[in-house]
Amino acid sequence: MTDGSFVGTPAMPPRTEVPRASRPDDLAPREPVAATLPFERPETTAPAVPTPPATPEIGPTGRPVPVFVAPGPVVEGRPARVVSMCNQKGGVGKTTTTINLGAALAEQGRRVLLVDFDPQGSLSVGLGLNPHEMDLSIYNLLMQRDVTLDDVVVPSGVPGMDLLPSNIDLSAAEVQLVHEVAREQTLQRVLAPALDQYDVILIDCQPSLGLLTVNALTASDGVIVPLECEYFALRGVALLKTTIDKVRERLNPKLEIDGVLGTMFDGRTLHSREVMDRLVQAWGDTVFHTVIRRTVKFSDATVAGEPITAYASSSAGADSYRQLAREVLTRWPDE
Repeated sequence: MTDGSFVGTPAMPPRTEVPRASRPDDLAPREPVAATLPFERPETTAPAVPTPPATPEIGPTGRPVPVFVAPGPVVEGRPARVVSMCNQKGGVGKTTTTINLGAALAEQGRRVLLVDFDPQGSLSVGLGLNPHEMDLSIYNLLMQRDVTLDDVVVPSGVPGMDLLPSNIDLSAAEVQLVHEVAREQTLQRVLAPALDQYDVILIDCQPSLGLLTVNALTASDGVIVPLECEYFALRGVALLKTTIDKVRERLNPKLEIDGVLGTMFDGRTLHSREVMDRLVQAWGDTVFHTVIRRTVKFSDATVAGEPITAYASSSAGADSYRQLAREVLTRWPDE
């Protein structure tokens, strides 16, 4: 073991250094080849892909909701369109709809007259009037020949919207009109001077199908039926339609139903959704696409004596009535 090796162990051959360039696993840097890398491919112009049309929104009525554009300017020289808010069931939103639809129409540049034709005077109270402090009401206009429309009309506080107020005195008119000649045309006669002063006249009817309601239907061009999304409200609509048909046949051939409006809708409840489905099945496209949902803002606005478009201008309720105003104008002829 003179050479530093173990006995019997063959000596290791001397190590030969292989040049780096000749190694098969050469890792020397190479020139980048851009075309071989997927993320460095040259840009190409892809053919234009047409954008698919947007899927129409399905509204609470189960139908696609169209887009209601802002109405055009008012056609001068055309008489006002008279519309009754009518439903013999109380508490379905007739007065709320009259106030807020009228205010929304006024925002669209229409001159609006609201007619409180309910002895309870809810429309007048909802616009801040005290029914016990009225010098003249629509009762005086109906029963006294020397009282004119201008004597009774008062401003509503909303620009472009006026009010014919009412109070409990109107309940006596229904009894007194029984003995009048052409008693069904009395309201039509007293509203005649207003046709040239306004673009829209909205009549808030009492919750019955008595003589006052027949007067309103006789004076009207159209009817809007507010209907609470509740089973008992749905049952009475057939009777109302029968009354409207009789008035059309016997007193007012031009009368038509402008639409049925679902009110107090709560999409969280199965009952509201089922009533809405039944309503659309029975009335079809007569049902407005716009639906008025439940909200405490309506009650707050009534206490404040203002329409919701002024009291809570950015609320969902205000937006609903603005949409209803646009939808109503698209249904009316020549709008």
